[in-house]
Amino acid sequence: MNVNKVIGEKIRGLREMKNLSAEDVAERSGLSLTQILRIEENEELPSLAPLIKVARVLGVRLGTFLDDQQELGPVVCRGKSLDKREGIHFSNNAKAVHKNMAYYALSQDKSGRHMEPFLIDVRPAKEADFVLSTHEGEEFIFVLGGIIEINYGKDTYVLEEGDSIYYDSIVAHHVHAANGQPARILGVIYTPY
Repeated sequence: MNVNKVIGEKIRGLREMKNLSAEDVAERSGLSLTQILRIEENEELPSLAPLIKVARVLGVRLGTFLDDQQELGPVVCRGKSLDKREGIHFSNNAKAVHKNMAYYALSQDKSGRHMEPFLIDVRPAKEADFVLSTHEGEEFIFVLGGIIEINYGKDTYVLEEGDSIYYDSIVAHHVHAANGQPARILGVIYTPY
């Protein structure tokens, strides 16, 4: 199953269920109509910021695009199963769109959640020309391996294995692997809805 394809289908399905046109979603989210249609048709690898904006317009959590089941109790995610799962790929806002980040949802079956925890494999970018993104909410990153560079406003933070950062997502930011080497992080995203 192509998880990215499921996201596009879920967005379209939610939009149609709420009797919204793609034009409505584009206008309310501040995204272009072309971008909305490309996301729905799985022609564009979005970064998280556009998905958060679309979720806000549709009145759902970001995780709604990833949900398979609705578990009311605790959800256990076994480490052994992560390597067998297909990751969800997003661009990381490099000007040339690449699959630089693979997200593995750690709580996709938990209903009513307010946080989105991910194990994220960050591949080195082919070029260092990034576009910083902003969205409502907060993010927490813990580096499990490699080195991560985070552009946050006018500052740059370099995090090594064992380091963490917690920041407000409304400030323009960008997360990428440093020194041309891959990295792995635990990322927790909170977006109010």
